[in-house]
Amino acid sequence: MTVRPVAFFDVDETLLNGKSMLLFRDWWDALHPPGETCDLEAMALTGKDRSELNRAYYRRFAGVPAHELQTAGREWYAAFRTDPHAFVVPAVTALRRHRALGHMVVLVSGSLWPVLAPLAADLGADRILCASQRVDESGVLTGEIVRPMIGEAKGEAAAVLMAAASASPADCFAYGDHVSDLPLLRAVGTAAVVGTDPVLSERAVREGWLRLPCETGPLDSLSPL
Repeated sequence: MTVRPVAFFDVDETLLNGKSMLLFRDWWDALHPPGETCDLEAMALTGKDRSELNRAYYRRFAGVPAHELQTAGREWYAAFRTDPHAFVVPAVTALRRHRALGHMVVLVSGSLWPVLAPLAADLGADRILCASQRVDESGVLTGEIVRPMIGEAKGEAAAVLMAAASASPADCFAYGDHVSDLPLLRAVGTAAVVGTDPVLSERAVREGWLRLPCETGPLDSLSPL
């Protein structure tokens, strides 16, 4: 059996120009005006950690049929991808290069499956590692998730996948833009920092990691390699 190196990509502000969870939330709320909901931005200002914010985000979908959210994710992505600045060009180019080399491409994100699935299909990604939304016996979302795919969870999920694929971490790659991606970046042999996060930029200099600019553009203008 041929062992394929794995290339892991964070999504928000690594591949996509923006935070998909918040962009989708705004799109969803415009169609489904919310009642009383938590203010994630205000919670962030009070110092709530990212995992707690992530769980609070998913609770807004309690009571929504899972199939309805999947349809909404496809519709949101179809509109989003037409934006002339929707994608981070250097990271998408890197992803396509890994695909051309036959590597396994994996998206790793705290964002939701209905939003990530159409992106993965569009980019030709092989796998998605993200939060798993709990669904009741009638197919309705409970608002809870198994575990936020943030911070250490990203590194642990990547390690499990590499072990299952018999891939040596030394031969694998990871791309991220935020300090919370450090566990993912440390889990592989070749790490790349996208953008200018000060902590990651300093770490990239110290560790000799690759650095990619965050130039944005439309997906359809990029070479398929």
